[in-house]
Amino acid sequence: MATRRCIEASSWVSKPICSKDVQLHICGVPFTLGRELLAARSAKLAELLKLNPQEDLSHLLEDIPADPKTFELVGRFCHGYEVNITAENVVRVCCLASFLEMTEDHSTNNLLKMALTFFKQKVIPSWNKSVRALRTTESILQPASKLGLVDACADSIITKALTNPHFLGEPVKILTFDDDGEDNENTHRPNARRQLFVLDWKYEDLTTLSLQLYEPIIRSMIQRQVSSEYVAASICQYAKTRIFCTAAIGDDMPISKKHDQREAIEAVQRLLPHERGLIPCTLLFEMLRLAIALEASLECRNGFEIRIGKQLDQATVKDLLIPSHGYAKELQYDTECVKKILKIFYCNYTSPDVSGLITVAELVEDFLAEVASDIDLKMSTFISVAEMSIAASAGTQRRSDGIYRAIAIYLDKHRYLTESEKEEVCRVLDCNKMTPEACEHAAQNDRLPLRVVVQVLFVGQLQIRDTIAKEVQGSDDGIRKSEEQLEEETARIGSSEDEVRTEIEKMGSKVLELEKECYMMRTGIQSNCCSRAKKEKVGMWKEMKRKFGCITSMHDCNCHVKKKKKVHPR
Repeated sequence: MATRRCIEASSWVSKPICSKDVQLHICGVPFTLGRELLAARSAKLAELLKLNPQEDLSHLLEDIPADPKTFELVGRFCHGYEVNITAENVVRVCCLASFLEMTEDHSTNNLLKMALTFFKQKVIPSWNKSVRALRTTESILQPASKLGLVDACADSIITKALTNPHFLGEPVKILTFDDDGEDNENTHRPNARRQLFVLDWKYEDLTTLSLQLYEPIIRSMIQRQVSSEYVAASICQYAKTRIFCTAAIGDDMPISKKHDQREAIEAVQRLLPHERGLIPCTLLFEMLRLAIALEASLECRNGFEIRIGKQLDQATVKDLLIPSHGYAKELQYDTECVKKILKIFYCNYTSPDVSGLITVAELVEDFLAEVASDIDLKMSTFISVAEMSIAASAGTQRRSDGIYRAIAIYLDKHRYLTESEKEEVCRVLDCNKMTPEACEHAAQNDRLPLRVVVQVLFVGQLQIRDTIAKEVQGSDDGIRKSEEQLEEETARIGSSEDEVRTEIEKMGSKVLELEKECYMMRTGIQSNCCSRAKKEKVGMWKEMKRKFGCITSMHDCNCHVKKKKKVHPR
């Protein structure tokens, strides 16, 4: 029940008022206001009071764009009291003052001019105040748009996003988490100078706006080329807060709420950028599931499938498990949707690197193994998906073990198939590319057709023969390599011996030359030992001989000379 707000004229002015009071009802709340004070500020009320002096004016003001709290603020202004205009009430005040024609033409320093001045000077320059002010226009969108307040707030927000796209949130692709699951990226924060004056500053989230306000703003940002990765981050956050964080979608959901959710997911699809890698593939799959569950338009579902198809190599098997009927209790996977996504991936794959094709082929094989146990999975569907996986990896050396595993599961869960139908399922299996382990398992699998088992056994025999041949060839190659190594070692040893022999010959020549010089010196010493000058020269040669290691001391030389004299006396 609304609180009664009774505005007595005698309590709002310093002296009593003799004129009659006016009784008004705003949203069921009664207000008592001074007739003359209202007429002095509002041209519209002055005209109504003049034409209807004795009547209740409430029925004449049924379309008034005001709530009781805003009208109380206007009443205070009319009675001369100070009013507190904020970002949260300035738009409502402007709309009500405009409706009541509280302009400068009727009275100077009137409320409309005061509110508009505050809006231009305090709200527009600030991101936070612009978002908060825009949020209040949802219930009075038409009069606020007529005054240009909605466009002014939107333009201010878009301009600031162009300058600093961090206002839209951090890009989804650069968010990383540590081992504890905590976000370890540096999120946007104001600079140090700003923090000195505004502690714990946090920007207003644009995704808190209603869809009718949020969608045109984002569309304008895209047209004005705000960074795509930040726009995508904002859209993903909008989907998370407005769509994902709701009650489980089912038949018991109110029709009106389901309609709102459907509009939201369709708007998200329209706004999302088409660039590859901006949005995680898992998140795109989740949006597609929601679109299917909410029975969104075909255009919406196709849009998500196209975006997924461009980056299917980033998906997981769990992503491909799309329920065919929303969140039904008995899940039946939508393989037709997966086939469409596969076709989109193959048509858009232009990289010369085949690693992406191989990754998707392995992904599809794992997907087939998961859905093969579905008893309602048609044989034609299973074969067509398997063929798409095989075609993707054609020309590579990939094994067929993944396809075999899916076939084995499918045949085990669909035992009612005839022998010819089993052979048709196994037609996609290339036995020549199966590993020995897979061949061994297949040879003992009683679910396989007899023809396939025989083919597997034959391939197994060929593999054994090739293995033995490779081992024999490896032995021959080893022997040949050993012989070559021995020859090389022998040649190297022979070369080393020649080098050593050459060095020895050189050293022998040097020794012969040294011995010859020593003999000549010894002869010179013996023939000139009596001369004093000769003795000095001999002493010099003795020193040199000692350095060469021919004698050990001067005494040895003298003794040697004396012995010579005794052997040959005159």
